[in-house]
Parts: sequence; C-alpha cells; structure tokens
Amino acid sequence: MKLNWKRGAAGILAALALIPGAQAAGGNVKLNGATLSQQEAWIEHGTSYITLAAFARETGRTLSWDGKQAILEGNGLELTAAPGAIYILSNDRGLYVAEGVRVVDGRTVFSLRLLSQVTGGKLSWDAASGTAHLDTRGTVPAQADYDEEDLYWMSRIISAESRGEPLLGQIAVGNVVLNRVADKQFPNTVKEVIFDDKYAIQFEPVENGTVYNEPTDSAVLASKISLEGADVIGSALYFYAPALSPVNWINQNRPFYMTIGCHDFHL
Repeated sequence: MKLNWKRGAAGILAALALIPGAQAAGGNVKLNGATLSQQEAWIEHGTSYITLAAFARETGRTLSWDGKQAILEGNGLELTAAPGAIYILSNDRGLYVAEGVRVVDGRTVFSLRLLSQVTGGKLSWDAASGTAHLDTRGTVPAQADYDEEDLYWMSRIISAESRGEPLLGQIAVGNVVLNRVADKQFPNTVKEVIFDDKYAIQFEPVENGTVYNEPTDSAVLASKISLEGADVIGSALYFYAPALSPVNWINQNRPFYMTIGCHDFHL
C-alpha cells in the first residue's frame, strides 16, 4: 500500500526543524543564492517568510490574482492560495497551512518551509550570519500522486462522518483513520480501518451505508490534506459527537484531547 502522507517525511521534517532556531529579528532570507530585501522576505518569531511575488520573480514564474485567490504558475508548478484559507493547492496536492494563508500589506506571503514542501527545495539555516536559505534550483515540484483506493475510501468516510463540519474537523477525521493505520492494534490500510469490525463496527456510516455515498468536494480536499501528512489532532484514535451520544465507551475510557466542531477527539 502506498500512502503519500509518508512520502519524504524524514526530509521534510528535517527541513522544518532548521528554521525555528532563527531569531525573530535581524535575520536575512536568501532564495536561490540571492539575498532579498526586508520588504520582500523576513524572519518573524523564528519563521522565515517571503512574498509570493518575490518568489515568482526569483524562480521565473508568473503570479496573478483572480479576485479570490493568488495563482502561481510556471516551471512545472500550478498553485492556488486564498487569503485566510488553511490550505493551498499545489499541482492538485492539498497542503495544510496551520496559520492560514497570510496577506501582509496587500501581498500574499508564504513561509519558506511551505515553499520547500511545494518545490522540494532545500531549506537551510546559517547561524553565523543569521540567514535562512531556500534553494529550489534543479528541483521539480511534485505532482499529486495519491493511492486511488486510499483517496476513494478516505474521502467517503470523511464525507459521511463530518459533512457540514469545518475543514479542520474533516482533516481531523482523516487523521484518526491514518493514526489507526499506523497503530498495531488496528488494521494497516485505510479501507481495512474503515471497515474494521473485529470488536464491533467502528464507524456508523459503514453500518448505515452512507460511506458509499458520493463524497463532498471538501471531503476530497480534506482527504488529500490528511494523506499529505497534516496533523491537527496529534495521536487521537477516536472521535464522537457528544450531542448525539453524550455517554459512550470513548468518553468513559479514552483520554480527551480536543474538540473540533461537533466532534470530541480522544487518544
């Protein structure tokens, strides 16, 4: 079984670990060897940011605005980003943006770590000079490459379990499925986790048949984001809706983690 949420995880995590050591002020940002002005790129609370316009210019791409979202195109990349959204689409990949897509002084701004994930570029930190550097030269942005069976069943269980929930809550449901895939006490594929009935049917939509319904667009998006490795609920393995089931096995036996929308998530 191929799960994209594992693809390149070690490399991405290593890159992300580099920037938090940066200082909140006084640092520099380089892109492909060029030092950018403080108006175009800066370090803020340990995270390096760059305007999408500067990134487009320095990497030979075009940036446009369709009235709702920024569109970055060229050199194997088609990216869309709407201000405030908690995701971007990059070559049809759904990538999580925890802080939301930022706009600063009318300019769309990305973190270098997000652009590293988009492009496959190398992210580094030079402590001596206080410089964050993203090098995308020679890289080819990844295309969407989701396992068809994983995406098919993930989108259907998310849609059936959390239709009408905020996108964050839908991603969280996907996280629970993948947490179970990774846990030895559950089956090791997305489909098998969803249809697991070792002790009892685990998901009500399997019992009532709604898991077979066509998924919503937001559920498909949430599936992609979760399969890409977004983590919004830690190691939670269970969730339920307190309004529908105020007392059940989960809240009596499993530690509470957090609430998103109408669902409580438990470890």
